[in-house]
Amino acid sequence: MTFTTRPELSGTFGMAASTHWLASSVGMKMLEDGGNAFDAAVAMGFVLNVVEPHLNGPLGDMPALIWPAGAAAPSVICGQGVAPAAATIAHYRGEGLDMIPGSGPLATVVPGAFDAWMVMLRDHGTLTLETVLAPAIHYARAGHPLLARAAAVIADMAPFFHAEWPSSARVWLPGGAAPRAGALFRNPELADCWSRLLAETALAPNREAGIEAARNAFHQGFVAQAIDAFQRKPAADASGQRHAGVLTGDDMARWWASTEPAVAVDHHGHRVWTCGFWGQGPALLQALQILAPVDIAAMDPCGPDFVHTVTETLKLALADRDAFYGDPDFSAIPDRHLLSATYGRARAALIGQTASDRLRPGDIDGFSALARAAVARAQRPAPARQGPATGEPTMAHLADRRGDTVHIDVADRWGNMVSATPSGGWLQSSPVVPHLGAPLNSRAQMFWLDDGLPASLAPGRRPRTTLTPAMARRDDGTRLAFGTPGGDQQVQWMLVFLLRHLGHGQNLQAAIDAPLFHTAHLQASFFPRGFEPAHLMAEPGLGAETLDALRARGHRLDMAQPWSLGRLTAVSHRPDGLLKGAATPRMMQAYAVGR
Repeated sequence: MTFTTRPELSGTFGMAASTHWLASSVGMKMLEDGGNAFDAAVAMGFVLNVVEPHLNGPLGDMPALIWPAGAAAPSVICGQGVAPAAATIAHYRGEGLDMIPGSGPLATVVPGAFDAWMVMLRDHGTLTLETVLAPAIHYARAGHPLLARAAAVIADMAPFFHAEWPSSARVWLPGGAAPRAGALFRNPELADCWSRLLAETALAPNREAGIEAARNAFHQGFVAQAIDAFQRKPAADASGQRHAGVLTGDDMARWWASTEPAVAVDHHGHRVWTCGFWGQGPALLQALQILAPVDIAAMDPCGPDFVHTVTETLKLALADRDAFYGDPDFSAIPDRHLLSATYGRARAALIGQTASDRLRPGDIDGFSALARAAVARAQRPAPARQGPATGEPTMAHLADRRGDTVHIDVADRWGNMVSATPSGGWLQSSPVVPHLGAPLNSRAQMFWLDDGLPASLAPGRRPRTTLTPAMARRDDGTRLAFGTPGGDQQVQWMLVFLLRHLGHGQNLQAAIDAPLFHTAHLQASFFPRGFEPAHLMAEPGLGAETLDALRARGHRLDMAQPWSLGRLTAVSHRPDGLLKGAATPRMMQAYAVGR
């Protein structure tokens, strides 16, 4: 029997997994109180805003896959907000920029997470907004034990908050000092904001009308007004300068979360779904198509052949992401070609016995200029970081000042399922909006200030996000919701997990616990957008023999700390009603709860 750090949970009532134990427990409470998976996910999302403020916030972004009981396939709720009307390449160039800063007012798009949660709750939930918000308001007002990493981020940013972002200092430095790890931390300003939202719903005649009233208060009322006023004030950002933002109340009023079909491929009898090409999820699907002709299940899942083959596959899939992905509402995307089995086989033929050190997007008829442009961008020198924190790199092996993400998976006894990846609005990458108790997102940094690209900055366009919630249906009919934080690493760790679970038969917990690896051989999605050819980061748990063999194959190995990569969680629902759940032990805060 394989040893795992925790048991794979099983039961028939409900499973809730997330990147913080308090959120998972709250999700289970919603299920115990008669709510469904959608109610639970919404409550969990708001709690994560409070207890992991260095990893996500209420003014961030949130794509989700939802699978209502009885539906043939999951669909997507798109909570990825768009660029403001004044967010033009000309404006940013006129500010003396050739790259969008990774922090501050100019880095923001319309915040999308709140409305996406409201659409989920209105259309698929059963509980009231007051009920699902109550736990988050409690932890914001009464306090929660501050995570050590959150405390470290605040302490590191304290001098900058005092000097440049006084609104952040008021929230994150109570009494003028950085809070200690484990101390009760409160955010009464955020609690007041949410309480005011609820007050806007007091006269609503029913549950749905109350949710609509909250949506209006957010996008056309006091929240939008506070954001509009604050965006007009210059603030320091990662460029080393001070800039005012361009997001307005009108932008807030014009954008609303939407639903759309998920995209999918079949892989050895299984089917896997993600968000569309405005995210990086299709790179996971491309990787599965590239690996389709490879007998990956015959390889040792911690051996050098497996790690090398998967890494080279990811390099090819992510090169296509960097060249061809963007908002399909604005650009032609060769989506069918990229996800086809024929193209996957052609890409698989490029994988050799040694590590590639070149960015190799595909040669696709009519899209060659985009491939050439991606290669040229990867050769640009990355600018130096300045000022506040930037990026969304990932885990403990990277600088504490950078942001990250959270993840939620839920399954209930009726067969409803959710996979959601909230992010953005990190405390360290934008100043707190007064009276709202939270900072804006910095997702605009994923746009390019070059014309003619699928990911070029343009008003109304969605940035090509890294957020990658996913679902799968196994060949026995078992449905799976899974995901992880981690920026550019999300699809990488998810692919490794999926191959070990589906191909090698490891249970959810074993597949999560197994040693992880990823590459930075890609155009980084976050400022300063570097490219590291032949890079491979790996946990030492892969073993010295595997690591030495990878070095011999030309991989530029970067050793991670033990148990430091990835924060995967997963839940599953079998056709006979058996539920399972698992969460990573890494960073000692993610948990699955279920019975």
